[in-house]
Amino acid sequence: MIPLRDNAAPRRFTPVNIVLIAINLGVFVYEVSLGPRAVSFIANFAMVPADVAGALATHASAIHDSLAPRTAFDSIEPFATIITAMFLHGGLWHLLGNMLYLLVFGAAVEDRMRPMRYLLFYLASGIAAALAEVWMAPASQVPMLGASGAIAGVLGAYFILYPRGRILTILPIFFFIQFIEIPAIVYLLFWFAIQLYYGLIDSNAGAMMGGVAWWAHVGGFLFGLAVGPMLAERRPPARRVYR
Repeated sequence: MIPLRDNAAPRRFTPVNIVLIAINLGVFVYEVSLGPRAVSFIANFAMVPADVAGALATHASAIHDSLAPRTAFDSIEPFATIITAMFLHGGLWHLLGNMLYLLVFGAAVEDRMRPMRYLLFYLASGIAAALAEVWMAPASQVPMLGASGAIAGVLGAYFILYPRGRILTILPIFFFIQFIEIPAIVYLLFWFAIQLYYGLIDSNAGAMMGGVAWWAHVGGFLFGLAVGPMLAERRPPARRVYR
């Protein structure tokens, strides 16, 4: 299911949401411009759960062994990668998928929280998502990157703030493409169920399914459920009618 737009946001383009999308796009363009050096860039600024878990346990300040070869992008503190990893993406489709979800669901949440609170909420969701992955997979050496953990927090907040919202969705059925409206509460429950299902499979298999940080999605969503309503203004949301 591919979301196209919702009917809850009074306006589609809100300032912080657009800036976040622009930053993610800009960082990806920079990654691509690095060519082969992008591998080193991502390796140093992505978050490795085992490194963060080790830093939490020992208060160590380095990710790599001091004798390891240095690159143009020196390793940074493990805790800092929790933030930097939010703005990295592993490929064009990874980026576009995340930005589509942020565009569709973020505007309505920002409208209820107002820009500054929304920005802080977005970053806090990303941190909560990353720590959830560290907690569930403390030995994982697979680099974690992408905005999906923070966006999962936005989805969790949307679930609570706009349960009667409707999501215009592309639904491929065999060789046919259907455009249908799905209640937001149904769409997001289905989305969360998928994340939880694969997260549980990951836990049993001891590895990431397809390299996806499922527990980061679960943790971000639950954080959004809990914290989102605390930051939102109490006012009735305006809903648009599709034409």
